Amino acid sequence: MNLPENLKYTKEHEWVRVEGDVAVVGITDFAQGELGDIVFVEIETVGETLAMGETFGTVEAVKTVSDLFMPVGGEVLELNPALEDSPELINKDAYGDGWMIKVKMDDASQLNDLMDAAAYKAMLEA
Repeated sequence: MNLPENLKYTKEHEWVRVEGDVAVVGITDFAQGELGDIVFVEIETVGETLAMGETFGTVEAVKTVSDLFMPVGGEVLELNPALEDSPELINKDAYGDGWMIKVKMDDASQLNDLMDAAAYKAMLEA
């Protein structure tokens, strides 16, 4: 299982990569594997300010639909435009080309509430 050390993780299987005051957000390799072939991503929250834990969209796989949760609070700045035509990028490259949104963080200290790679791995193995 691929768990980059430079990311933070949520118990709902989102990951965060920090770039200054912007958080790049996606779902983990574990999550995309559990979902199976991803066929659609619906994110209509660009421009909205959402709290940590709020739903920012959904991801649809062949067998199921899952909510996507904000790992940190802030304004949704951008949606990955490549996902509109190629949602399978999440399956192919969950931590790279398959990123979902960019968020201008309201409070970077919320990152302290997220797990590092070791803690996320421990949660998966529990």
